[in-house]
Amino acid sequence: MKIAILDNLRSVYNVGSIFRTANAAGIDKIYLCGTTPTPLDKRGQRRKDFSKVALGAEDTVKWEYFESTSECVKKIKEEKYFVLALEQDKDSVDYKDIDISEKENVAFIIGNEVDGITKDVLELSDKIVEISMVGTKESLNVTIAFGIAVYRILDV
Repeated sequence: MKIAILDNLRSVYNVGSIFRTANAAGIDKIYLCGTTPTPLDKRGQRRKDFSKVALGAEDTVKWEYFESTSECVKKIKEEKYFVLALEQDKDSVDYKDIDISEKENVAFIIGNEVDGITKDVLELSDKIVEISMVGTKESLNVTIAFGIAVYRILDV
């Protein structure tokens, strides 16, 4: 199984876009954690702003909400997932150097658009992977980074 864990994302549009990319890349499930918007509003109704971006992917990719990202990661680690955190960090390795051919279950963690992945969640990860930047900007939008990393690492 291949899953994604969204750690306190802020933008409903980013989350909807990640659902669409996840569907295209064969991600089986998305865990929405903390402040990450879900496809449903507080009344349990479908969010039109979400659906506008996800274009139905919210109906084809399973999802589950967790209040705590670290609790979510602990749960999936018990299920023997290999956990990759997509983050710039002193301990990160180039995403192009990751080989998951021997891994049956892989989880990709994507962090908050401003603050990234929380330290406690990084510490629970098996590897921290980074996309190198050659321009003047320090990072990519989370949806773009997710798409690049997932397609390369999963060899889609």
